[in-house]
Amino acid sequence: MVTGWDETGPQLYYIDDDGTRLKGNMFSVGSGSTYAYGVLDTYYRNDLTVEEAIDLGRRAIYHATHRDAYSGGLNNLYHVTKEGWKKIHSIDVNDMHYEFADEKERIAEARMAS
Repeated sequence: MVTGWDETGPQLYYIDDDGTRLKGNMFSVGSGSTYAYGVLDTYYRNDLTVEEAIDLGRRAIYHATHRDAYSGGLNNLYHVTKEGWKKIHSIDVNDMHYEFADEKERIAEARMAS
């Protein structure tokens, strides 16, 4: 993927190994991409705040790496604006697993209590 900013605003392109170039507002590539698309297609909105978009990206990558045996390692997340890019984090997806497992457990406990 290639991303940047020009006089018309933010740009995102997917470039395939055969030279195909597609313009869009979200892409997922690789062996775990179907899992990431499940999250993206469910929760993406045009009006996401920066914080919501970062959370959505984290969750999509987590689900791709958790369910796909060929994915994993570090999640490097960047935010691109007209001023440039900013690295949000570099986190091991195993750490993300425990973070989201704890969240899931808290939600289940809250449902049981109500």
